[in-house]
Formats: sequence, structure tokens, C-alpha cells
Amino acid sequence: MSTDDLPLAPTGGCGDGCACGADEEGEEQLECGLDPALAALLAESGLDPVEIEDIANVTVQEDLAGGVDVTTVATIPEDAVATADFVAREAGVVAGLRVAEAVLSVVCEDEFEVERHVEDGDLIEAGQRLLSVTTRTRDLLTAERSALNILGRMSGIASATRAWADVLEGSRTRVRDTRKTTPGLRSLEKYAVRCGGGVNHRMSLSDAALVKDNHVLAAGGVAEAFKAVRETFPDLPVEVEVDTLHQLHEAVEAGADLILLDNFTPGECAEAVTLTAGRAELEASGRLTLENARAYADTGVDFLAVGALTHSSPVLDIGLDLRPAE
Repeated sequence: MSTDDLPLAPTGGCGDGCACGADEEGEEQLECGLDPALAALLAESGLDPVEIEDIANVTVQEDLAGGVDVTTVATIPEDAVATADFVAREAGVVAGLRVAEAVLSVVCEDEFEVERHVEDGDLIEAGQRLLSVTTRTRDLLTAERSALNILGRMSGIASATRAWADVLEGSRTRVRDTRKTTPGLRSLEKYAVRCGGGVNHRMSLSDAALVKDNHVLAAGGVAEAFKAVRETFPDLPVEVEVDTLHQLHEAVEAGADLILLDNFTPGECAEAVTLTAGRAELEASGRLTLENARAYADTGVDFLAVGALTHSSPVLDIGLDLRPAE
């Protein structure tokens, strides 16, 4: 696969280090400056290579703040070469390895060799090597924190998601995320959820409708809000949030594709499943914990919406160890 075949982001904005350029007519366009093989791996994972390159550049530029890595420049000879091992300090699920490679690629002045020991979504143990990179020592140390910040964040989300997926195993219910994501990192965090065995809710405000309580209030009722969205955007799926079984009945009769049961108890969710009788998918939200997740799943709802996957998951501890290049 060449970079010409890869999906490109409609907008850029990462600064001087990005792959943004202009064509012969002066029209601004976006090209992926990552290695074609790495760009292809990112695209195959559902990540936009141009967006990942942008994020990598912004992250590194933030760390350098327009200067240089003064400690590394002062202590490491310019021509020194080493191998860096990304090593798990604790067990979990890894996610973001190719993104870490993208960070290295925007820092490294020379070509670098990569040895991949595991893949995103794999269960890993403390002490396990995940990725080994050989190149200039200065570049490895300059990229270290930026790469680890992203890798640890994404792996933490994947690990937390796997815990929910394990509890739900054997049921029809899937855990999925929300839009409670870190600004600028939504695609990475939602990818990490997929690596952990979860599924994604809508990626943005534009790819699906979610009629919430404020929309219902403004429109004058559940049925009225649903009708307005359906008429304006007839081709998009419409989810309706309900607080009571009466509202649920209204949403089902209106034709909602998916209904969010806000702060329902397991007993109320079971009633909702019976009342809906398969006419709409059901998603439980609020009151959810790992301890009660199975009770909710046993009611027969289709999804558990867990915002904590992306807004509260602890970082998975991953470190970088240098050793002489072979």
C-alpha cells in the first residue's frame, strides 16, 4: 500500500514540522510524511496517518518548546548510537505502539531500526519488552517522554477496557466509550478502547444523533425531538436518552434506533428490555461499576456506556531502557 492510497485528514494545523504542504498550483494539501510501511500499519488499524503525524509533531514540539533537549545535547555525543527497549513495568494490555513509532520518526534525524515484540491489543506482563528501536542516542532520549506519554495513556485505556470486557464475556452486552475524551486525542483513545475489547460510540457530533434531556426540553418532548432530528438528518442513526420507562415507551414508538437508559437500575433495565422487545437497541449509562456490570449485562441490554474508560483510566507504567546497539 502506498501513501497515495491512505485516508487523509480534511484539516491540519500542526505547525512547521508537519507533513502539510502545497501543490504546484499553490493549493494547500496534506501528505503523509511518515514511512509508507508505518503509515500503512496505522491506516490498517483505523488511524489516520496524517493525524498521527500531526499529534506526534505537536507532542514533540511541546516538549522542546522551540529549543533543544539541553541535557541530552550536553551529555550524549552526536554520533552515539544505542538501542532503546520499551518495557512494561506492569501487566496490562498494550495499545499505541505504532503511534510511539510515529513520535520517534519525527524526532530521528537518521533512519532507525525497529524490532516489534508484541502487537496492539496483546496482553503483556511486567518486564516484557514491547518494542526495540536502534538509532542515534540523542534522538531516542529526546523522543522518550513524548512516546511514553502516549503509549502509557493508550495502554491504560486498553487495560481498563479489557477489565470490563472480561466481566461481560459470555453475555450479549458490549462495553463502549463516550465522547468524554482528552481534547485532540479522541481518535487515539477510542482506538485504545477497541484494542481492549470495547466498541466505539459515535466519534463526533456529526456522525450520529444523540437526543439528550436538554434537547428534549428544548423541543417539547421525546417524540418531538426525535421527529425533528429524523426529518433533518434522515440517513443518520438516532439515539434517544430517557430517564423513565414512560419516556422509553415514547422513544420506541417514535422509532428510535438506540435508546440510552440513563441511571436505570438493573431491574428497570430488565423491564426496558421486555418493553422494547427488540424494536431498538438499549444502552445502560450511569451507576455502572465493574462490580455491578454483570448484573446489568444479565438484563439483556446491548451496551454499557462507560465514560471512565477515557476520562479516568490510569496510565499503564511503561519505561524505556537503553542498551548498547548490537
